[in-house]
Amino acid sequence: MKINKKKFIYLISPNKIKRSFYRNLDEVLKSKKVSFFQLRLKNTSFEKKILIGKKIKKICKKHKTKFLINDDVLLAKYLNSDGCHLGQKDMKILEARKILKNKIIGITCHNSQVLAKLATKKKADYLAFGAFYASKTKKTKFKASPSLLKRITKITKTPIVAIGGINSYNYKKLLLNKANFLAISGYIWNNKKLKPTEAIKEFK
Repeated sequence: MKINKKKFIYLISPNKIKRSFYRNLDEVLKSKKVSFFQLRLKNTSFEKKILIGKKIKKICKKHKTKFLINDDVLLAKYLNSDGCHLGQKDMKILEARKILKNKIIGITCHNSQVLAKLATKKKADYLAFGAFYASKTKKTKFKASPSLLKRITKITKTPIVAIGGINSYNYKKLLLNKANFLAISGYIWNNKKLKPTEAIKEFK
């Protein structure tokens, strides 16, 4: 998987998609800072996810951003997305690989070197660690420290995604500690001071 240092943002959708979202996403992706966009929707029907996913896929394709689906391998296959992100309680990577073939599959490793080694062995395309900071987007059971990132780079060359409460004030520390991508959601979509197009500009 290619790593473009300028495109270090792994953007995650808000929990609810409003009409204005598509226009905002189009504008945000124009920044050329986003490598991945992940559709993460809870409490939404499969049919509605398909409708939303088709619209997002077009926008991602236009801006050459990889479009990933959270948790749902079958939805990723149906939409022919670029790949899927799996948590530890989701479908096992080897099973997902049979369905998605050579698509991107990323794995949540929380704060664990053991999970990172397992995911690397099973040929995950990237490893996600966190939460590094307090997050309002998702309840976090696991805490990770920036020093963990450097330790992970010593045991694997698989790209690393850092997640959890990342904003324009704390993001540089994670990049300095060898994170390849930063997963960001709330700071872009639920920022009370900045519009999404303004918020993305804060990551330089």
